[in-house]
Amino acid sequence: MPRPFRFGVNLLEPAPAGEWRDTCRRAEELGYDVILVPDHLGLPAPFPALVAAAEATERPRVGTFVLNAGFWNPALLAREVATTDALTGGRLELGPGSGYVQAEHDRAGLPYGSPGERVDRLRRTVEELGRLLGGEEHRPRPVQRPRVPLLIGAGGDRMLRLTAEHADIAAFTGVRSVPGSTTGRLAPLTAEELDGRVALYRKLAEGRAQPAELNLPIQLVAITEDRAAAVRPLVDRAPDLSLEQALGLPVVLLGTLDQIVEQVRDRRRRYGFSYLTVLEPHMEAFAPVIEALRGE
Repeated sequence: MPRPFRFGVNLLEPAPAGEWRDTCRRAEELGYDVILVPDHLGLPAPFPALVAAAEATERPRVGTFVLNAGFWNPALLAREVATTDALTGGRLELGPGSGYVQAEHDRAGLPYGSPGERVDRLRRTVEELGRLLGGEEHRPRPVQRPRVPLLIGAGGDRMLRLTAEHADIAAFTGVRSVPGSTTGRLAPLTAEELDGRVALYRKLAEGRAQPAELNLPIQLVAITEDRAAAVRPLVDRAPDLSLEQALGLPVVLLGTLDQIVEQVRDRRRRYGFSYLTVLEPHMEAFAPVIEALRGE
């Protein structure tokens, strides 16, 4: 029996209080199950934004997608997590990540490190959070026990291992960092490349007591009769991709409503992705898909 679908939206635009709450209420009206925020300089600070989102809504859970571990001391992060979980009534899902934008670390005066160093830093953060928040003596206390659900976004082998060991939600990035970029430029994985990533994760996660929920962030959504025209801007930015490859990218959902609904079902059949996240610019466009898949 497949895991039921869940859908999240990652909010990106800073806004005054009234506009922020209106956007969150609109996400709830459209049927989104999770309201998320990333952790980038120039975007809303994650934890106060999530508290405001929870105050403005009733049903959706709230979460980070994803939190940059390099910006946070684990002890201070534990305080933020516990407070936010308490203030949101136990609706928080924490998504920590290793960070991938060197320019932001440089602006903040924080060390960036090699890929291996960033994974090590994330592992230490995850393990220290588990120790701190799992202890009875920690104050403040989170509402959710034994812990706040943990989402980890994974792409490389070491990140997949960390995800298999610790994450309640395994988020496959569906993209890779472009070598040499300091601004976080990303290139999408082909369907076959993502097959390999999921297969390795499943091998690493074989000993888990409970299977994780699998998540995929969607980068482009367009309900259209002309799929080729809709994907053309992506092809122009990624000249190594053919048009056919671009149309088959797992992080792209293009076509008529019926076609996209079937594409979402295919992501679950082929890879196991029952939890999909879209970006704020696609929040309205994806809403009819949520309605069509409600209850599945």
